[in-house]
Parts: sequence; structure tokens; C-alpha cells
Amino acid sequence: MRNVTVAATQMGCDWHVQDNINQAEQLVRAAHAKGAQIILLQELFERCYFCQKQRYDYLTFATPVEDNPAVKHFQALAAELKVVLPVSFYERHNNAFYNSIAIIDADGRNLGLYRKSHIPDGPGYSEKFYFTPGDTGFKVWKTAYATIGVGICWDQWYPECARAMALMGAELLLYPTAIGSEPQDSGLDSRDHWQRVQCGHAGANLTPLIASNRVGRETEGDSAITFYGSSFIADETGAKVAELDRTETGIITHTFDLDAIAHKRHSWGIFRDRRIDLFSPILTKDGVTR
Repeated sequence: MRNVTVAATQMGCDWHVQDNINQAEQLVRAAHAKGAQIILLQELFERCYFCQKQRYDYLTFATPVEDNPAVKHFQALAAELKVVLPVSFYERHNNAFYNSIAIIDADGRNLGLYRKSHIPDGPGYSEKFYFTPGDTGFKVWKTAYATIGVGICWDQWYPECARAMALMGAELLLYPTAIGSEPQDSGLDSRDHWQRVQCGHAGANLTPLIASNRVGRETEGDSAITFYGSSFIADETGAKVAELDRTETGIITHTFDLDAIAHKRHSWGIFRDRRIDLFSPILTKDGVTR
């Protein structure tokens, strides 16, 4: 038996970086008080979701990882509480700009970076203006409590991302997120679709999944997004075992026996029976041309 308690947090953000960091710290401390050892914060929580509009002055938000205030703050907190904290931030590395996450282990060390691979572009979500497609590839980290794989928001729609991390040994899949309404179509609500896709990743890989999203209405000129929260934890069968609603600030936790899940995963034989000799269409754009 190898139990680990995970948590997802959920909160609204404003333009005051330190206020957002302080609020996130309160949620981390609350999760720790409930026994959480691996705690997921949402995507780009330092400020409002700035990608609604293309503004050159917002490029100044990007920092090198060693200078980022959230990363530095939560390295100290992780060491104090002995918890694992993936920290999402806007990274500048020389002349490249990335949507990145630093994996902070329970001793406060930064185990490394993952840079978001899939970058969306659409009304209200102009991320291709701000972010270079990530160059790290999918990664997993052996933290103090579990081997984790972390994707970022738009990555969560791609089964290849989850499968790659599971094949590399991820025992838990984590997805920090910023998703909500569509400014161009007020009748479009992707919340249930968003959850079902990720539950499918958990079930297909027999690997628990934790997703953390923000809440609240954020406006940028004539654009507005209402982030629909609904952060959740799914077990290895894809069943939701904990969930927040569309508006609340808070945390959810759940305890998994990683050894029991590993036994179930191996017993199903889903990795044993993969026919990689038939998967070449996945490595093409159109299913045919390499």
C-alpha cells in the first residue's frame, strides 16, 4: 500500500500579483491541513488571464524562471509544508516566451520545467500571440510522493499527451487550466465536454487525473470570459471522485493507493497490447503523409 493524497485548488484572479499569490497560498495551506501531499494550482494564477486580447505591453509579464515571484514564493512554501507544488507561470527565456510550469518538490527544489506543447488561438484565447510552442516534450517527474506528469490546459484535449506521460511512468496526471465561456458565442458551454475528455484520459490509461481551473468573470475591452471552475479529480477508471462547482473558491482532495492502481493497470494489459506498428498515422498531419 502506497497512499498519496492529492488536491486541486480553485480561485478567481485579479491584476494584483501578490494578492493572487497570497490567496493561492491560503488554499495550499488549507489543502495541506487536509493531508494533501501533491497540490495543483491553476494555470497562470499570478494575474487575470491576459490572453483575451493581443497587447504588446503584456509581454512584459514574462520572466525567467529564477526571477518569477510565484515560483520563488512557492518553493519556500513547499519546503515548509513538505508538499509538491507544480507552479504555472509565464516564462521568458532569452527571446522565447513560454506558458510553463515549474515542478517544485517537497524540499523546495525545482525539479525542472514543462513548457505547454499545444497553443490555442481563438476569440478570447489568443495564446499564439504570447507563447512559443513548448520545446520540452512531454515529461514526468519522480517527486517525493509519486511520479507525476503535467500537461497545461489545451494539452488536456490531446490523448497523445496523456498517453505519452503514462507510458513514461506517470502515476498521476495533472492539468492546470484556464477555461470558460466563449466571447464569440454565449451559448457555447464546454464544461461537460472538458471534463469528459479528461475522464477518458484517466480511464484509458488507468491513471488518476487532477484538473484545476479558475472561476470568475474577467473582461478585457469588449471581450469577457466567465471561467467555469468545475475543478475535479478522477480516479483510474475515469470516475469523478471529487469536484468543485462553477463559482466557488476552495479545494478538493482525494487519497489514492498507487500500488493498488499499478496492479490494476498492469492487470488490464492496455500497455502490453498496444500495436505501435499500426500507429504511424498519428505521426502525420493528415493521417497519411509523413
